[in-house]
Amino acid sequence: MTDDSKAGAARFSRRGLLAAFAATTVAAAPVHAGVFGFLRGAGDVRRIKMYSGRTGESIDMIYWVDGRYVKPALKEINHFMRDWRENKATKIDTRTIDIMAASHTLLNVDEPYLLLSGYRTPRTNAMLRKGTRGVAKKSLHMSGQAADLRLKSRSVSQMSKAAQSVSAGGVGRYYRSNFVHMDSGPIRTWNG
Repeated sequence: MTDDSKAGAARFSRRGLLAAFAATTVAAAPVHAGVFGFLRGAGDVRRIKMYSGRTGESIDMIYWVDGRYVKPALKEINHFMRDWRENKATKIDTRTIDIMAASHTLLNVDEPYLLLSGYRTPRTNAMLRKGTRGVAKKSLHMSGQAADLRLKSRSVSQMSKAAQSVSAGGVGRYYRSNFVHMDSGPIRTWNG
């Protein structure tokens, strides 16, 4: 085998392996300008790790390889972040996934996020508004642009500081409920 054919085989193997891995796992990296800097050293692969206590499901997935989103991985993320109450999914904004991934990278943890809430149907959002303080009438959860997340090994303060450092969307701190809201809307912060 010549040096050129060895290099070609190595490229094919690496891409093939990453594509296969991406189809069974999920990863993320930010689309906003401020977020790119946090992932630059990560190479050309983006990854997200989450689990759901509600459904018992988990994902650990590469969703970006060589400058492109991996469509099967994004579909898996959409399904994972579905409204579990109604078993309905929507297209999750890739900027939201990227914000979550960049924040996770900044926190330097291997632990997956606990996803408390991803996509919500308007009906689920209305039901939560009736019984829960702090649920917005026009929540970005209903457009697939928000996630409520928790880490056992990091505090709400640590998680929110990491998300704010990304400078790419909204960050809500919910100390009493022990979670952080991250979204791809306008840059803003609040306490819930």
